[in-house]
Amino acid sequence: MTTHDDKGQFTTTNAGIPVESDEHSLTAGPDGPILLQDHYLIEKMAQFNRERVPERQPHAKGAGAFGHFEVTNDVSAYTKADLFQPGKKTDMLIRFSTVAGERGSPDTWRDPRGFSIKFYTEDGNYDMVGNNTPVFFMRDPMKFQDFIRSQKRRADNNMRDHDMQWDFWTLSPESAHQVTWLMGDRGIPRTWRHMDGFSSHTYMWVNADGKRFWVRYHFKTDQGADFMPQAEADELAGSDGDYHTRDLWEAIDRGDHPSWTLKMQIMPFEDAKTYRFNPFDLTKTISQQDYPLIEVGKMTLTSNPENYHTQIEQAAFEPNNLVPGVGPSPDKMLLGRLFSYADAHRYRIGANYNELPVNAPAKTELHSYSKDGHMRHHNPGDPVYAPNSKGGPEADSERYGEPAGWHTDGDMVRAAATPHAEDSDWGQPRTLIREVMDDAARNRLVDNVVGHLLDGVSEPVLARAFDYWKTIDPETGDRIEKGVRSAQG
Repeated sequence: MTTHDDKGQFTTTNAGIPVESDEHSLTAGPDGPILLQDHYLIEKMAQFNRERVPERQPHAKGAGAFGHFEVTNDVSAYTKADLFQPGKKTDMLIRFSTVAGERGSPDTWRDPRGFSIKFYTEDGNYDMVGNNTPVFFMRDPMKFQDFIRSQKRRADNNMRDHDMQWDFWTLSPESAHQVTWLMGDRGIPRTWRHMDGFSSHTYMWVNADGKRFWVRYHFKTDQGADFMPQAEADELAGSDGDYHTRDLWEAIDRGDHPSWTLKMQIMPFEDAKTYRFNPFDLTKTISQQDYPLIEVGKMTLTSNPENYHTQIEQAAFEPNNLVPGVGPSPDKMLLGRLFSYADAHRYRIGANYNELPVNAPAKTELHSYSKDGHMRHHNPGDPVYAPNSKGGPEADSERYGEPAGWHTDGDMVRAAATPHAEDSDWGQPRTLIREVMDDAARNRLVDNVVGHLLDGVSEPVLARAFDYWKTIDPETGDRIEKGVRSAQG
């Protein structure tokens, strides 16, 4: 329940109506789907999507290329999706990006990297909106807008502010896993060609017999994963702010075509109920020891765009573009994004953004009743309504019905999901530090955090940051505090 502060202030909607929760979306039971009548969540997402013109709200700075995806292994037992059938080759577009910076910001700032793909399939466009990390900062879309604002520029001096960032992170313990990734080596990839990509979200795959599976996508770079030290990144931010953009363009231009191997974690549908971590929690990974990676195919980038504005800046990726054989999961962040991304495109580009060549389906005929609006140039002829008896297109629910879903019930609540046996905001980042990083990587993590905290973080927030890291890993937290205090004198 939301509480007011000492001044008697409390959160309201834009109409002045008191808000029940700043953290939890309205769901059918703690684990159920988000409900459309959560008008406050929709208000937050819609307002956020319309704050800035004309660049993207997050992921404003980026670049992309075209290529193809080719299936190299038979995974038809898990999905009927056409693009994942044996031997299939599908044209695609990818856009790499940073999250927080505006269009003119340096490529080498410490930030997660976007990894968004549009597959031009024979069943329509399939989009995967991912990052170069397998987790994210929060698990509920109610907090997404606030997170991005904490990473953007202040209202008073128009500068980015580490104090604001750490204030939000330390008040949001679910951020610990992603912050550990961000402050480690993955926080600044050597190039976009040398980083992995992840769906992060869990999705559903459905095979031809209707059998369901939970899956996560891992695009493993064939160039070898590599990172950039903080000092080198800082130097390049001042001398070559478009370093990653330049590297990708020049590599493809000289015929050095980068590639990634897609591997999947595939979980039987029933396993999710009793798995030790919540597989629909975006702040958690699914152990590869429990569900090993299965190779699917290879993505190769072969051509640069001819015009960045029309082919990259106007490219619109949205996770609601799901083809038959692929569906969503109960992941609350994913369910919120199914609305938010398309809504952002309607505002940033226009209601008819899918009419632009880069966004239009390339392998299917369009039979839509959508009509009119700003810059519409393909209008349907009569009839323009459904149902009709005039020979217009009809939905084919037998062939293209919604993928099999999942059972849910419960009272309408704003609450965290029901915890699984080993769910914890601190356990997985602790494992990342203690068992995945070596001594050199742990040293770099400490140095990166110390340097970040010394850049304008206020004393009350500093104290919380030390506790935050000590909760993740006591030794690491002690080293961070000692490093900051020693530098302060």
